[in-house]
Amino acid sequence: MSAEMDALTVVNQLRDLAADPLNRRAIVEDQGCLPGLILFLDHPNPQVVYSALLAVRYLAECRANREKMKGELGMMLSLQNVMQKSTSPGETKLLASEIYEILQSAGQEEAEQAEAAAASCRRKAHFFLGSSNKRAKTVVLHIDGLDDPTRRSLCEEALLKIRGVISFTFQMAVKRCVVRVRSDLKADALGTAINSTKVMIAQQVVKTEDGGELIVPFQENSAVLVEENLDIPDYLPEEESPSQEQDKAVTRVGSITDGMGWLSTAANFVTRSFYW
Repeated sequence: MSAEMDALTVVNQLRDLAADPLNRRAIVEDQGCLPGLILFLDHPNPQVVYSALLAVRYLAECRANREKMKGELGMMLSLQNVMQKSTSPGETKLLASEIYEILQSAGQEEAEQAEAAAASCRRKAHFFLGSSNKRAKTVVLHIDGLDDPTRRSLCEEALLKIRGVISFTFQMAVKRCVVRVRSDLKADALGTAINSTKVMIAQQVVKTEDGGELIVPFQENSAVLVEENLDIPDYLPEEESPSQEQDKAVTRVGSITDGMGWLSTAANFVTRSFYW
């Protein structure tokens, strides 16, 4: 296996482990994983950089992590480099900007962190909190037919093809997908892409005035032009990608025990892999 493939394997594993709220504190406290993710932000392979950003954004969901992440050597500088690099795809720059803004404001939230830390790390993941960037918005989808890893893979492929999708996470137990997109992307484009799989039907979840939820179907006959995303390389096919086996790690409560042995392996890989 090539060195670049090893890097992609490691960063994808870290991304999937970071998707579980129960793993986030352990990953940040580990001596090798957070510095390793920072190194991945400077990797020449844009797919490695994007996957590393997704992992860092997951970790930043936990308020108790943010101060340490902000102070980690090279974190803020590497995020700035990604934002300023002319070769970085637009969605990659936007995601790096989101993370930078969240970490930059970490010092102003110390009182709130102390109160919310315990609940924050255990709360079901809504991949992005609020709207810290006016250029982006969050769309919550309820997807009928999102029943297994194969369907999830089809959904991932459909979403990755849409220009303007920044990132997404799945809540398999409730058949939902939380998608972060550019503010000018219509939610109907997401529904059109997922419905095109012919085995899943997407509907939008919206908040009502009284704080409840309403599931709104997309118009069947709406002609929405879906602009294909050519900036970000295709993800590895499932038979080659480590994310297939990590589907349980993302959705299963208590995966921290299973993941900790792998964190040590990842840390060892990072410390001996300064090939880039």
